[in-house]
Amino acid sequence: MCEALPVDINLDSSKYTDDDIVDPWTVTSKSESGVDYDKLIKRFGCSYIDKKLIERMESISGKPVHPMIRRGIFFSHRDLHTLLSMIETGNNFYLYTGRGPSSESMHVGHLVPFIVTKWLQETFDVPLVIQMTDDEKTLWKDLTVEQSMKMARENAKDIIAIGFDVNKTFIFANLDYMGRCSAFYQNVIRIQKCVTFNQVKGIFGFNDSDVIGKIGFPATQAAPAFSTTFPFIFGDDKVPVLIPCAIDQDPYFRMTRDVSPRLGFIKPALIHSCFFPALQGPKTKMSASDVNSAVFLTDTPKQIKNKINKHAFSGGRPTQEEHRKHGGNTDTDVSYQLLRFFLYDDEKLESIRIAYNKGELLSGEIKKIAIETLQPIVANHQAKRKEVTEDILDQYMTPRKLNYEFNVKFKPQ
Repeated sequence: MCEALPVDINLDSSKYTDDDIVDPWTVTSKSESGVDYDKLIKRFGCSYIDKKLIERMESISGKPVHPMIRRGIFFSHRDLHTLLSMIETGNNFYLYTGRGPSSESMHVGHLVPFIVTKWLQETFDVPLVIQMTDDEKTLWKDLTVEQSMKMARENAKDIIAIGFDVNKTFIFANLDYMGRCSAFYQNVIRIQKCVTFNQVKGIFGFNDSDVIGKIGFPATQAAPAFSTTFPFIFGDDKVPVLIPCAIDQDPYFRMTRDVSPRLGFIKPALIHSCFFPALQGPKTKMSASDVNSAVFLTDTPKQIKNKINKHAFSGGRPTQEEHRKHGGNTDTDVSYQLLRFFLYDDEKLESIRIAYNKGELLSGEIKKIAIETLQPIVANHQAKRKEVTEDILDQYMTPRKLNYEFNVKFKPQ
């Protein structure tokens, strides 16, 4: 029988008094420079991905890490060292990430975890499961079950367009998959037996006015971290997992990591990304719920240009004369942050940073560079997405044996 979680995993962010609010549904900061990640790491109890860890990843994989890891966009982790040690001893692992569909189109910020997940899949040659939490969005948003299910399929097309290998990738939507695979629901129940009502309120800040579906949902997001949720892929093997996600999702997996040993699994390893800033500035993240805060994957080149020119927060000075004299601030300038995520030429990015901070590059000029960087990325994505038919989507979302042979030497107790 599973024992309940210890009381020390109470993670309700309301007990913290600093200027940042970070949980799976809200990301805000009172600071012009955005979330203080040093404080967040201390609060959450995770660790930085430092130079030594990056060098170890490169040594094991034989490849340079992705620019988003090297630049600190994926900046923290849980038990990545442990996972790398298992890889060195010949163990396999799988990847798990997800998306909560709240609109029919994703925005460029949503690409971030999937871009790095794709790099991890290709670099380590491992299978991947992607969870579409359409049930979560039905519970938290003013959406019907039918609307959420439709959005899940539309978002899945955007994910497929990134280029995941169909033979090594399974995408599933909770409202569909839960009814098709009894092992999924069985693991959800096992997890729910390990967490009390008081504990889930403490972890996620639920109150007596929340609908009861919210109380049980965290177990649904936890279940894919257990390989037996996918018996057609892994059989009965308890395979280690690596979860790339934004750090606001970490509360789900702190709960999962406490449950894992009680169910005979090794704790999942995680790597966390920082937040993709809203166009209005780094005080909050880009949101699909605010059309002017985001560059959507359906935007035209003209729309991208207009949004960045009109809404992208500038780190420049009030006047051109002041900017030339004192320089701009790339830490708060959204156009520069867009380039930090998507311009992979390190030398060019550094020259832009130096020129802007010195005042040699004006705000309008750095916006132009950001526009010219994003426009082809979005256009290319749109072209790839047009190739994703309903039949191709069904291939990815059909439970099936993936083209991968597992070697699991690690045997949890």
